[in-house]
Amino acid sequence: MPLIQHVTDSDLERLALDRVVPSLLSQGFCYLDEFLGELVGDILLEQVRDMHRAEMLQDGRLAGSVPGAPRRNIRGDKIAWVSGAERGCEAINFLLTLIDKLISKCAGRLEKKVIRERSKAMVACYPGNGAGYVRHVDNPSADGRCITCIYYLNRNWNAKEHGGVLRIFPEGEPDVDIEPLFDRLLLFWSDRRNPHEVQPSYATRYAITVWYFDSEERAEAKRRFRDLTASTRQSSGSTCS
Repeated sequence: MPLIQHVTDSDLERLALDRVVPSLLSQGFCYLDEFLGELVGDILLEQVRDMHRAEMLQDGRLAGSVPGAPRRNIRGDKIAWVSGAERGCEAINFLLTLIDKLISKCAGRLEKKVIRERSKAMVACYPGNGAGYVRHVDNPSADGRCITCIYYLNRNWNAKEHGGVLRIFPEGEPDVDIEPLFDRLLLFWSDRRNPHEVQPSYATRYAITVWYFDSEERAEAKRRFRDLTASTRQSSGSTCS
């Protein structure tokens, strides 16, 4: 089924200037409901369910961990990384294109961030067995990620019954609870301003996350990694003589 673009560039610019930019600058986060609409949201949900049924989602890794390391008490999601170009991911590609356009409308208005690239999409499922993700920061070490965007796919979600709330702990502000409601797009700063957690989920909970990079910070992070790698190789070589 073809996906129909109902959102115009002027719609996205209005969203960016009236909602996203002011909210990010004033409170550090913003969410937009009815982002894709019922039709496209349903197609996207079915594609994600197909991925889940096909067992394409694997246990999410912890930063710096090795396969098989204990993780259940820290994060309980199953994930897959996709570009959107894969067969069966047409609706995911549509979502990514729309978010790309929205972020481009914000470009130049978000502090001094230079945003030219993003990650692949992380398709995630919390399987409803009480799994969550403990409090953490997406980018605690200046790796380049500056904006986290999460799109939720959960119809008829009742937080009192199903849990699964994303709780943000904004720096110096009261906690904020975001329910993972169907067709909701959440955006927030990825750095230490927004520690957050996924509270235990008692129903299957789907989300798609992408991170947008500050190009200058990203380039510096890559330089640090290259320098560290070179230093490690030199050290290893000197001990093997």
